[in-house]
Amino acid sequence: MSHTYEKVSGNKAKLSFTIPAEQFAEALHQAFLKLRKQINVPGFRRGKAPRKMIETLYGESIFYDDAFEILFPDAYRAAIKEYDLKPVDQPQIDLDEIGTGKDLKFHLEVFVRPDVTLGDYKGLSVEADLQKLTDEMVDARIEEDRNKASRTIDVEDRPVQEGDTVNLDYAGSVDGVPFAGGTAAGQTLTIGSHQFIPGFEEQMIGMKLGEEKDLNVRFPDEYHAEELKGKDAVFHVKVNGIQVTEKPELDDDFAADISEFDTFKAYRENIVSELTKQIEKNNDIAIENALVEKAAENAQMDIPTAMIEDQAEYQVREMGMRMSYQGLRMEDYLKYTGQTMEDLKKMYMPEAEKRVRTELVIEAIRKAEKIEPTEKDIEKEIAEQAERMGQDVETFRKNLTDEQKEYLKDSAAIRMVLDLLKKDAKVTEKKAAEPAEKPVKKPAAKKAPAKKTDAETTEKKPAAKKSAAKKADADEEKPAKEPAEKKPAARKTEKKDAE
Repeated sequence: MSHTYEKVSGNKAKLSFTIPAEQFAEALHQAFLKLRKQINVPGFRRGKAPRKMIETLYGESIFYDDAFEILFPDAYRAAIKEYDLKPVDQPQIDLDEIGTGKDLKFHLEVFVRPDVTLGDYKGLSVEADLQKLTDEMVDARIEEDRNKASRTIDVEDRPVQEGDTVNLDYAGSVDGVPFAGGTAAGQTLTIGSHQFIPGFEEQMIGMKLGEEKDLNVRFPDEYHAEELKGKDAVFHVKVNGIQVTEKPELDDDFAADISEFDTFKAYRENIVSELTKQIEKNNDIAIENALVEKAAENAQMDIPTAMIEDQAEYQVREMGMRMSYQGLRMEDYLKYTGQTMEDLKKMYMPEAEKRVRTELVIEAIRKAEKIEPTEKDIEKEIAEQAERMGQDVETFRKNLTDEQKEYLKDSAAIRMVLDLLKKDAKVTEKKAAEPAEKPVKKPAAKKAPAKKTDAETTEKKPAAKKSAAKKADADEEKPAKEPAEKKPAARKTEKKDAE
């Protein structure tokens, strides 16, 4: 077997193959053995007809396709390995010559990973969105703990108030006709949370335990369900239960109950310490993001559309996986939001292209700098991953597959690339533009346009490998609830509490 390689244009490669007649003949025989029991020949039991008889009856080409499928995978793998090609889509194959007693000749064209021409990537000057710890962040974290330590108390001697949690049944209708998703029993709703459409929660205030009532509401003009947009509706509701949340006092007893500290002061200081470390980590990631994005801007590459589409499809699958963890099916989400799978894919395309560019640039820098992790580097990555997973390092290491080990090796290499970018970088804090002052009105004078503020986006950690830990929230919606549509993000900075 022989093959040749030719670069057609851009990132398209052409491979031409010649497989000797003897090898093709052997593949034809294997195809015959594989298919003979599936072919009916009059006068013969299934699987007993001679090959020559089958070829005479159905034509000698009857085994060509299967013979080709037997030979192609090994030939293709050998060629892409020899020429160090990395295909990014399925090859387009054309037969040049095929027949009994002849050499098999064919060629194919396939898009491969593009070459990257690096620009400046050392000593870059960038701006990054950097966080600073505030009292509000600390108080918010404490309030989270306080909410966890809160208890709910059943209320029977007064009507529903703002902030109460109500258990209710409801049945909605438009023009007297019930609509899909408008009925539920035993639904829990916090009054004032604005989970349901405007006017619903407000009209429940003052209702008593066991009381039934009709609520008159209007669906928003921008509601996700097309058939309900702007429609007047009536919800018949019944209050099954009323509960109020009782929060503990922020004192030493509270600290002792929910932490390892005996005093509230020590508990608060520990939270400050935790949030400080988290913010430092977030800021480090923000700096890395800014540097990689700048290096990608400075680089030149021609990315095949197939790579971007494949990444976008991967992100849509990830989104579906995350929603399944929340008990929400993709088909239900699409119904609620009035979107299609193609809409989601298009929504992801810009982020997908950014991810692909990032991955290619990191690979190119790694290659240019001849970065190869040592065993010590890999062990450090394994230890950090084990810690993140909450596992013993030795146990974690023993259970690693070869693929996982290779992934961690690549992760260590990425870390080395990022450290290289940060080494001599000049980083300044990105400042939001101040709102434009309104000009004093003068006769015949036009109003000055307002300055545009910087778009605030969550930073994404450079994605060198596809992982299953990228967040794209798709909150489960209740029938009468406003749609919680959020633009999916590729990777988010870790924000456990420092927000």
